[in-house]
Amino acid sequence: MSIKIMTILTRFFSVLGLLLSAIIVTGIVLDFRDFDRTKGGYEPPYEGVTGEPIDWDKMDLTSTGLVKRGYVINVHLHGTTGMLSFEIFKMKWNFRVVSGRAIAVHKPREALIRRGFSPEF
Repeated sequence: MSIKIMTILTRFFSVLGLLLSAIIVTGIVLDFRDFDRTKGGYEPPYEGVTGEPIDWDKMDLTSTGLVKRGYVINVHLHGTTGMLSFEIFKMKWNFRVVSGRAIAVHKPREALIRRGFSPEF
């Protein structure tokens, strides 16, 4: 191959890599912004919250709990333990158990009971 073709291919793949990276980062940002659209009420008794609580009924039901499907990140809520996990490209990381604020504001226990689980958190 000539040097000119190699230069064109290098530039093409560089631009393609930058474009795909930008798309993935944009998807991650959109996923995080979409999951919890509430503000305020960060201290007990968790009052003064504005925004929309999480709509658990729009999440997918799995054998272990609920899943919020995102562009890049899937957020799993375990139906018994209340463990939140993040899944990216089929790799899953446990994050933490739902917080007191999340329990008071978003009411995951009630949603899990409606979907047939017995939450212990």
